[in-house]
Amino acid sequence: MSEPRPAPDPRGTAPGPRRMKPAQLLFEPPEAVADPEHFFGLEAMEDPRELLGRATELTLAFRAAADRATEFQALAAAQLSDPSRFDRLPLAVLAEQAEWTEDYAQKMIEFGRSLMRSGSTLPGDMD
Repeated sequence: MSEPRPAPDPRGTAPGPRRMKPAQLLFEPPEAVADPEHFFGLEAMEDPRELLGRATELTLAFRAAADRATEFQALAAAQLSDPSRFDRLPLAVLAEQAEWTEDYAQKMIEFGRSLMRSGSTLPGDMD
């Protein structure tokens, strides 16, 4: 597997920031998610060196996960816009479903096509 690649910036001409409920992380216990002060046990750490180390690990892990998820978004966008598909989505519909601007959707389609051409990231390749 190759390193995640940064995706185009979605903010371009998009409207102001949207407030969305964050997705529940599957590996965090449900009772911890219910407590708004809880975040992977960081709130309970008293040693600032330990806190910095753990928070840095989480930051890097989330960044890598976000980059990887963005690659899969791009792959899906490229596949859904493929002219050979009978269920092809028009650019405006794809952009609306993904909550992107049309310009950003086009960039993501191009990014997804480049990933598909390079073969570096394929659906099902989760390593």
